[in-house]
Amino acid sequence: MPAIKDAIELTDEEHALFQELLDASKQAGLSTTLRCAGGWVRDKLMGRTSLDIDIALDNLLGREFADRINEYLKAHGEETHHVAVIMSNPEQSKHLETARMKVRGIWIDLVNLRSEEYALHSRIPTMTFGTPEEDAHRRDFTINTLFYNINTGLIEDFTQQGLADLRAGIIRTPMQPKETFMDDPLRVLRAVRFASRFGFELEERLLEAAADDEVRYTNVSKFEGLLRRAN
Repeated sequence: MPAIKDAIELTDEEHALFQELLDASKQAGLSTTLRCAGGWVRDKLMGRTSLDIDIALDNLLGREFADRINEYLKAHGEETHHVAVIMSNPEQSKHLETARMKVRGIWIDLVNLRSEEYALHSRIPTMTFGTPEEDAHRRDFTINTLFYNINTGLIEDFTQQGLADLRAGIIRTPMQPKETFMDDPLRVLRAVRFASRFGFELEERLLEAAADDEVRYTNVSKFEGLLRRAN
């Protein structure tokens, strides 16, 4: 397992991209904090190449910030970019509306930080704006909860476990594993995939939750639903 870096080392292209995003935010008069999230942060710390970037916003939707980016580009005589908006669909494990665009040759996905509220007798959450702490704890595994704060250049570990688990090579959920898997049963498969991909170990409580009868039944129901929609 490769040594985990202590800081994010940006390429020239990434540095130029982030500066342009900050400039666009400043021109629009926003107080938004921009954070790289999830796999890009994990991969950069592992010394791996990451080809697209998830950017989490603390006070507006991704499509709103995408519009601000294009306004900035237009004001500076640069070509604007097409924005694809992918709507949220919790039933298919797509919890957040995402705006996707290519800026300076790099694909970015713009999303808002999230919290979730559940109606009585419903497993489908209502998404609300959340804090970085809430967003981190709603993610699948601690190694994917790390943020890179573009405004400050610092790594943020709001679960206080992400960096430690990345260095130790452990796949662990930020919340109770059964709750995490019931929230999105496909995370069981992702846990196995990450463990195989990185040579990491699955935490014991995670293994117990994955074998839980209720989780297994929910997984079967989820797959059957996906197959019906595919047909």
